[in-house]
Amino acid sequence: MELSTEEKRILLKAARESILEEFSGSEITRIDYNVYPKLKMELGAFVTIKIENELRGCIGYIFAQKPLFETIIEAAKHSAFDDPRFRELNKDELKKIVIEISVLSQFEPINKYEEIEVGKHGLLLEEGGRAVLLPQVATEQKFNRSQFLTTLCHKAGLYGNYWKERMLNIKVFTALVFSEEEKGV
Repeated sequence: MELSTEEKRILLKAARESILEEFSGSEITRIDYNVYPKLKMELGAFVTIKIENELRGCIGYIFAQKPLFETIIEAAKHSAFDDPRFRELNKDELKKIVIEISVLSQFEPINKYEEIEVGKHGLLLEEGGRAVLLPQVATEQKFNRSQFLTTLCHKAGLYGNYWKERMLNIKVFTALVFSEEEKGV
């Protein structure tokens, strides 16, 4: 899935406006889906908030049930105010945040761990519960495949080397990732 620079700008603006709305009551700029039909597609997406390159919140939807535009608005609010790992974003932090959006591809099952391309693939584990790691997590943390799988197991509440015992129910996906820091966006 590709998005134009304009479509990326619209999504980043909607994410920021949805967070600002909580503080100022301002309205989110609406779009015409006839002009931007890709933003009406139902795609999974995550919104990541960082301050000084440190994670400040990240929430998203693996499987969307709304247009991408609406999914981004909801994910941005939840990332700012509902990520259980962090306290709610406060007004003073607004000028420091950088928003990153990850639009997810379809999920593909794998038959062996060697199919996982670190830095390209994100991982979805459906083993009892669900755990997701976005593709950029491996790159940012400089993970190799083993470390990526171990982290996924930990996130799912399993012990780290659980993946070594048997082939887990893992699906891979890619993500179109863009942020406010990118030049031209």
